[in-house]
Amino acid sequence: MKLEWIDITIFVVYIVGIVLLGLYASKRASSSKRDYFLAGDKLSWWMIGGSIIAANISSHHLVGAMGAAYSRGFVAITLEWGAILIGFNALLWIFLPFYIRNGFYTVPEYLEKRYGNATRVLYAILILFTYVFVEIGAVLYLGGLSLHALFGIPILHSIFGMAILTGLYTVLGGLRAVIWTEMVQLAILVLGGIVLTFATINAAGGFQAVVDSTQDWKMFYPASDPDFPWTMYLGGLLCISIFYCATNQFIVQRVLAAKNEWHGKMGVIFGNYLKFFVPLIITIPALVAPKFLPPLDQPDLLFATLVETLLPKGLIGLVMAGLISAIMSHISGAINSCTTILTVDVYSQYINKNATDEEAIRFGKRSGVAIIILGILSAVILIGYSDKPVFLYLMNLYGLFTPGIATMFVMGVFWKRTTSQGALAAGLLTIPLSLIMEFAFPDMPFFNRTGIVFWACMMTCVVVSLFTPAVSGARLHNLVLTKGSFQLSEAEKIQNRGLRNPTLWWLIITILVLYFYVRYF
Repeated sequence: MKLEWIDITIFVVYIVGIVLLGLYASKRASSSKRDYFLAGDKLSWWMIGGSIIAANISSHHLVGAMGAAYSRGFVAITLEWGAILIGFNALLWIFLPFYIRNGFYTVPEYLEKRYGNATRVLYAILILFTYVFVEIGAVLYLGGLSLHALFGIPILHSIFGMAILTGLYTVLGGLRAVIWTEMVQLAILVLGGIVLTFATINAAGGFQAVVDSTQDWKMFYPASDPDFPWTMYLGGLLCISIFYCATNQFIVQRVLAAKNEWHGKMGVIFGNYLKFFVPLIITIPALVAPKFLPPLDQPDLLFATLVETLLPKGLIGLVMAGLISAIMSHISGAINSCTTILTVDVYSQYINKNATDEEAIRFGKRSGVAIIILGILSAVILIGYSDKPVFLYLMNLYGLFTPGIATMFVMGVFWKRTTSQGALAAGLLTIPLSLIMEFAFPDMPFFNRTGIVFWACMMTCVVVSLFTPAVSGARLHNLVLTKGSFQLSEAEKIQNRGLRNPTLWWLIITILVLYFYVRYF
């Protein structure tokens, strides 16, 4: 597609503006470690919720999820809305109080305090591997692929450009720069998505096309379905959602930076509202596009096809900026999470235990550069596998390790008898058992395989824990669920009155999501 000068201008102005904003935010950061990695614990609820979704939504949603909805229908939205009902509920009502009340920098700090150093190190290894190859490498590749399909920009040029520009302000400014830029990027992403949605609906014949498509909306498919079996709610989606939303440094880091527990909870709930709305502007165009487009051999090309077919000059630049927004916000969050874990869980624990804040920040910046280089290399490697669906590649990589991590956290919070040996056994079992299941049952739906591995990890954790010495009750204070876990101080009770009550806003969005599940069962 040949870009008009106005599209190029909009795109360039946006990129320059984001980089300058990130650099400006980095100048305002203090020299303290907590300010660099957690924005000084000063995030308000709207910044937390907005940045969670800005970091979450990326090119694999605009490209992969839209393609999935085009080929499979409304059921594709369950992967997003399922997070509202499962993962974010787990974060909101179970894990969030433990994280904030203990003042953690990183999620694996909970594992160390609950079990010991071994589980903390295991989490760090598994998560860093995934961030580099999934959250950074695959997203860079998909973004480069989209820009190449739309505008003919060489994939390698796109990968290097996006990585370097995003890494520049992320490494210099830490979480503060990430949050500031993510809020702008979320606004551009949503605006671009709304423009494309309305253009698609208009081309399909108006809102009646959306109403007509609802006749085919369905959210539960048979257990034999290869992609979306209803049994995914029994294990696969359950453990992936809990991991991604409640125990994933990439998402939880924003909650750890909350002003207080109320802002943390309201931030998650605000994120639920955005998580409900944003997937709609991704899914609906895919459902009505067949009304006017010829069948596509590659569903993942739907986004590029709609942009090229429907949008006039000027708006193409805006939607292009929206795509880049999704990519850059996702990458910046992943880079920042990697540097935080490397600094707090590796450097400060094993390399320099007496590191000053200045030394820790310096190491964080250097490790950020290394992560960017590794992310670029992993994206380049993926070019050689471009004949395979990258969205499935992402999901399968998550399935390799999420059962073990989810088990360590869930069992640690719910069962005080869980021992470090039991948790470690579950964490070590997850990758080999996942690979065995994939090779032994290649035709079994991915979510079913992951669910089986999850429950096997849970059973392993129980058995090993019963045969190893129990942990003393004193060590478990404020780390396992008790009646006191849900109690609020008098000051917090006052803050939660009336319209400021998080439960009220949580109930509204939960009922709304459940309505769709029941209506389109």
